[in-house]
Amino acid sequence: MSVVTSLLAEAEAHVELPFPAIVFGLIAFVIFIALAAVMWSYRDVANRHPRKSAAYAASHDPHGHADRTGADH
Repeated sequence: MSVVTSLLAEAEAHVELPFPAIVFGLIAFVIFIALAAVMWSYRDVANRHPRKSAAYAASHDPHGHADRTGADH
């Protein structure tokens, strides 16, 4: 065992978390819910302007495909 390894082994100490482990999960859950709320707020945005979305669909479909996801290529 080298000197560096033995020093690291001796210096290893028990480090406690700043708060209980469940709080980390709760923080992650709250962040997830906040991001979900932001995403939910954008629902149906494309259909708010039907003339614009129809014009876009008509002018950006050069191959005549009904599926706009690109999954059929």
